[in-house]
Amino acid sequence: MPMNPGDIEDMIKAGIPGAKVTIRDLAGDGDHYAAEVVAEAFRGKTRVQQHQMVYDALKGHMGGTLHALALQTSAPA
Repeated sequence: MPMNPGDIEDMIKAGIPGAKVTIRDLAGDGDHYAAEVVAEAFRGKTRVQQHQMVYDALKGHMGGTLHALALQTSAPA
């Protein structure tokens, strides 16, 4: 069952408080999304650590109900 983009956004915001999240459906199939996540919590962390924080916020949905997620992460400018 595909994930709703609003659910993805809500999960990321719940797991990374204060994050600004933008979700785009890449294929129109509910399985392939792009997410841009900007959060102060990312400051001083490597890109890998930032992405791991997003995956943790998705609570195991990545690779299951959420097939693909292209991530762009950063700390606020």
